[in-house]
Amino acid sequence: MSLHAKTLRVRVKDRHSKVLSRMAFEVNQVWNAANEITRDYSWVPIPGVGFVNLDTSEFDLNKELRGIRKERSLSIGAATVQSVIAQHAKSRRQFKKNKLNWRSSSGSKRALGWIPFKAAGVKLVNGQIRFCGGFFGLWDSYDLSKYELGTGSFSQDARGRWYFNTTVKVEVKPSEGSKSVGIDLGLKTTATCSDGEKLERKRITDEFAEPLAKAQRANKTRLIKTIHARIKNKRNDAIHKFTTAMTKNYGAIFVGNVSSSKLVKTRMAKSVLDTGWGMLKTQLEYKANARSVVYQEVNEKNTTQTCSSCGVISASSPKGRAGLGIREWTCCECGATHDRDINAARNILRLGHQSLEAGILALSAQAAAVG
Repeated sequence: MSLHAKTLRVRVKDRHSKVLSRMAFEVNQVWNAANEITRDYSWVPIPGVGFVNLDTSEFDLNKELRGIRKERSLSIGAATVQSVIAQHAKSRRQFKKNKLNWRSSSGSKRALGWIPFKAAGVKLVNGQIRFCGGFFGLWDSYDLSKYELGTGSFSQDARGRWYFNTTVKVEVKPSEGSKSVGIDLGLKTTATCSDGEKLERKRITDEFAEPLAKAQRANKTRLIKTIHARIKNKRNDAIHKFTTAMTKNYGAIFVGNVSSSKLVKTRMAKSVLDTGWGMLKTQLEYKANARSVVYQEVNEKNTTQTCSSCGVISASSPKGRAGLGIREWTCCECGATHDRDINAARNILRLGHQSLEAGILALSAQAAAVG
């Protein structure tokens, strides 16, 4: 059993929405002030040199904005201001930009509320979170008293509801599974395993298409946000259950390296978003790491066309656009009949095993050379 970091998300009671929204407005002021500074220092004219890009560090921003709480009569604490600045600096490094998007507090481009905090800035008292001199009631489904609260944030969803997010340490049991599994990601079926198990694609977007269209025609903003939130929750729940089961039951997981980011730009965007490939792979990877399970993505080229029984790309295998509708086929070389997706998953499993074997042989060769 080992300790791993996990983020818990707990709903804040609605009566605190007004206070949290005011704090979020103040957070946006700090963020935008930091943005102004980094923008102005992006290209500074230096006599005899020209324009020079001066990178503004987190330390520099803290120095420049040390009086902002007093100047603007902010209620958020100094630690929260520092957390906002730290995130601003981190995001600039991540995206390699001097200026980030502005955080608007109103209008069509309004940013959802966000209030970061450090571990020392929050405390659980009688089932409520003490923060910035106030107490915030929770719908505590996790029993937070069992954990040591870490850094995190208060965040707002599209429906205006607030959540308390905190990082905690949890004990995770290593996987009890010793077998390996290959997983093929698809549009008809979200994920198909080499042993035949499937995560069926719930046509979530289609299921809500009619009520969503009605809400959009009637311009019912709150209902539109509610429907989008339901779609997201249903998709997340299905993926969480599947990935947890996979990492509990298997010792090694191999997934095809299909790129969801590229397909989102095509006509298949709606289907790709509905399946949630990116989220599924991300969850598989971090849950596998927590349970000491091998996780690896392999090149899935020709995995659909290759017969997993004889290893030949036969003339009867599904190919190109014409083969997209073929769900079952028989190999004309060996006579094996295949479910299209299970066959691909078995080939992915084989490629995963080959990759591991190659890695072991390379390590053995290195050890022999050193010895």
